[in-house]
Amino acid sequence: MSRAVQVKRGSEINAPSGGQTEGMIRMNAIVDMSDQLCGTVMIAKPHTASDVHHHGEEDTIVYAAKGHGTIVSDNGTKRQHLEPGDFALIPAYAEHQEVNDSDEDVVWIITRGGRNPIVQNLEGWGKS
Repeated sequence: MSRAVQVKRGSEINAPSGGQTEGMIRMNAIVDMSDQLCGTVMIAKPHTASDVHHHGEEDTIVYAAKGHGTIVSDNGTKRQHLEPGDFALIPAYAEHQEVNDSDEDVVWIITRGGRNPIVQNLEGWGKS
């Protein structure tokens, strides 16, 4: 593994990342560059929700960069709102859903514990 500092320009971040859901745009940023971490950008278009999903064996850190979004978990019973500057930790295999009920884009910066992002879309809560 290279010990050189590597930079990924914002203009280069456009490749799809993991399982996609209409209205939710997941894009690779730092992928295949480290054996321990990867980073992506998630844009949730207004009035959209991701499929229920988990990230396999990868713990996930979310940084809310823009807009007001929600993480739904606990079989759809728990809603935690994120606004710019907030962080969230989503443990490995935790089923959840991202929701944007607002009229503006939500942008989250995602860091995961793995070389490549895992997104396993489910058919609903508890249905792997």
